[in-house]
Amino acid sequence: MEKNKINQSEINERKPFRFLDTITALFVAVLIISNIASTKIVEFFGLTFFGVRLAFDGGTLLFPLSYIFGDILTEVYGYKRSRKVIWTGFFCLILMSLIFYLVQIMPPAQGWENQIAFETILGMMPRLVVASLIAYLAGEFSNSFILAKMKILTKGKHLWQRTIGSTLVGEGIDSIIFCMIAFYGVLPNDLLIAVIVSNYVIKVGIEILFTPLTYKIVGFLKKKEHEDYYDFKTNFNPFKMN
Repeated sequence: MEKNKINQSEINERKPFRFLDTITALFVAVLIISNIASTKIVEFFGLTFFGVRLAFDGGTLLFPLSYIFGDILTEVYGYKRSRKVIWTGFFCLILMSLIFYLVQIMPPAQGWENQIAFETILGMMPRLVVASLIAYLAGEFSNSFILAKMKILTKGKHLWQRTIGSTLVGEGIDSIIFCMIAFYGVLPNDLLIAVIVSNYVIKVGIEILFTPLTYKIVGFLKKKEHEDYYDFKTNFNPFKMN
């Protein structure tokens, strides 16, 4: 009988989920699209911060959704499954970077006159790639870890505290790491600070704005998936792959 026993964690591991694959696909799509959009710096409706016009990279419009998906994944399915999705996104970003770089260095066909434009928009500069990858991992894992721990501390109550609290930390880490690695010494210091502040404010603002929708999605998934995971015995090592 002992050999035939399956503990609860093993049952949860084998549990089929209807929507996990869809959320994973949307998460990866958001990452890729936002990284491409980040190549353009835009002004924030002419607003200023200590006399400096606020500006942000274009990916900021979409990238906060990755944190919302991260919140949903951790809240419903747990840190362990969220960790797998985060690494899936990471390897997809590496694949995107490698393909764009390979296409960039290949000689253009005769008569195709858009090489400079391609390099300007899609050209993969090592500094930007490294900044994006490091910031992504640090921010996403911080967000997921804090939400999982807060869920235990709050006994599953006050979801808004977990989603916003984890985002305040995760997005802060992401914004500072990315901007400092990608733009320090490239942008003037006042513009660099403006970009960091703008990115952070906008990303957190979007998280807060989408909180009612996050509540609805989390409630829907918990009901449909029959899952509301608590990470009591989870190994939070981000490099543990199973």
